[in-house]
Amino acid sequence: MHKKYILNNGIRVVTKKISHVRSVSIGFWINTGSASETPYNNGISHFIEHMLFKGTYNRTAKEIASTLDGIGGQLNAFTSKECTCYYSKVLDSHINIAIDVLSDMLLNSKLDNKDIIKEKSVVYEEINMYEDSPEDVTYDLLSKTIFDKHPLGLPILGTYDTVNSLDRNTLTNYIEKNYNNENIVVSVAGSFDPESLIETLNKKIGSYEFKSHQKTNYDKPFFNNNFSYKTKDIEQIHLCIGYEGVPNNEHYLYPLLVMNNIFGGSMSSRLFQTIREDNGLAYSIYSHPSFYKDFGLFTIYVSLNPSQLDSMFYLIFKEIENLVHNSITPDEFEKSKEQLKGNYILGLESTSSIMTMLGKSELFGKKIKTPEEIISQINDVKISDVKNIIDLIFNTDKVSMASVGRLKENSLEKNYRSLKALMK
Repeated sequence: MHKKYILNNGIRVVTKKISHVRSVSIGFWINTGSASETPYNNGISHFIEHMLFKGTYNRTAKEIASTLDGIGGQLNAFTSKECTCYYSKVLDSHINIAIDVLSDMLLNSKLDNKDIIKEKSVVYEEINMYEDSPEDVTYDLLSKTIFDKHPLGLPILGTYDTVNSLDRNTLTNYIEKNYNNENIVVSVAGSFDPESLIETLNKKIGSYEFKSHQKTNYDKPFFNNNFSYKTKDIEQIHLCIGYEGVPNNEHYLYPLLVMNNIFGGSMSSRLFQTIREDNGLAYSIYSHPSFYKDFGLFTIYVSLNPSQLDSMFYLIFKEIENLVHNSITPDEFEKSKEQLKGNYILGLESTSSIMTMLGKSELFGKKIKTPEEIISQINDVKISDVKNIIDLIFNTDKVSMASVGRLKENSLEKNYRSLKALMK
């Protein structure tokens, strides 16, 4: 059973004690990401994530790294569209060291001008590396196509121009506005003493007086129907088909995950078996849901030789038609539920996975359920629930497409129009 605490300054802490392990995972979650940005400061959330590792008033960058390395611990961070997370995994005997380093990074970073200049070069190289990954470029292009001018369509890394425009004053103001008690959640999973944990957190971060108390928010986006392509001199075509999905709530979540397992979410799925195993048209093909605040997407991704494009589209169209008109079989349904339960139970053996689940759920206002509740909800899914999800996603013309590679625009447009017509 998880427990929730409130620190002296209002920061929320969610924990799950696991007595049979010797490790503990700690995450400091911030309710800000690229969706909180503008076209002018795009990439600032990610850049701040980098800068918090560059040194504090108490530690140099090398000391931040060596402190955790010296105890065999892990220290890392990531930025997504809606949040930033700084996290550590250590032996339970070293939990206070991890909390001390994480809180020091969050509250005492120097943001030195020389470090800002150097780190811009690092981020430029990260953008270059990203550009060399056609799959990532295709997903960014799909987001830009679907969300149009909404901040969810902005790239997490930003651009050369927006990163170049960042300065210390801009970074400081953004941190003061968004890194506050309303936007910070601490999640902890593993072996720890609850009383000692809260005492340490109150000492390290719970007594800090934040200048802002404004919760980060953004307007609900609208789904934009369109197709986009980017010419790139590569051997394969990388393609994303994005449908408007469903919100992440109890009514939709588990029927959606059951459907995705069957359609394209695993090696035994219909898409994988038809496109790769039966016809050998692609090495990589899969589908998955994505969730944002009050909004969802359902995406199909495939990479293949340009000469196979029309054949691949035909087969995807046939699989969608079959799913819509014939739904799923009882055997597929039962196997998918067992797969879902197995994946969830295996995830419970990782303190990092549990810490992530706790942090994300609390940060985005989702109810944190017990394992028994989740297994029960998966068991309660009916075939009619899955059919309803299929109708909600595929019986609509809310679909967009993005492609990267050497492709003629009219070829993509022709298949996009066919896909929209399929849903009418």
